[in-house]
Amino acid sequence: MRIIAGTARSLPLKTIEGPDTRPTTDRIKETLFNILQNDIPNAYFLDLFSGSGQIGLEALSRGAAYSVFIENNRKAAKCIEDNIAFTKFTKSSRLLTTDVLTGMMSLEGKYTFDLIFMDPPYRQGLEKDVLMYLSRSSLLKPDSRIIVEASLDTDFSYVDSIGFQLERIKKYKTNMHVFLQRVEKEQKEG
Repeated sequence: MRIIAGTARSLPLKTIEGPDTRPTTDRIKETLFNILQNDIPNAYFLDLFSGSGQIGLEALSRGAAYSVFIENNRKAAKCIEDNIAFTKFTKSSRLLTTDVLTGMMSLEGKYTFDLIFMDPPYRQGLEKDVLMYLSRSSLLKPDSRIIVEASLDTDFSYVDSIGFQLERIKKYKTNMHVFLQRVEKEQKEG
């Protein structure tokens, strides 16, 4: 696993071994960042369920201004810490070792994010919990984009009822990226 492009291009990243992690492949990561390329420069990036931190670090390498990583697993958090140091992004990143909802609550009033990426454990409904929280959070800007990496059978039919609009779905062999934006109140009424 490595950084694909940008200032830290080709730098290898650590990851923890075992069944609890499934790092995003370089091919899927490249597709994701091709879709996001115009949104990355100077963006504030929130990487939820960060794993090794590779997605937030890729964003920094490609010109994001700042990345915040939230990861509950202590081994994975140590891995992220090592990867941040190795890629020399210590001044442009922050790591919170806590559960995602607690981490997001601690960021309220301190940050707003242009891009929020989450790769929660599959088939546990965690993405819905996070989206419910974000639907009333000050962490989002009016044009923030949320990207959820999920299994192909994950249901997102509820998103419009909690104030999000589905922008696009990019399917791969075993998973997908779902792109969402919050619908502003004026848009809903109009």
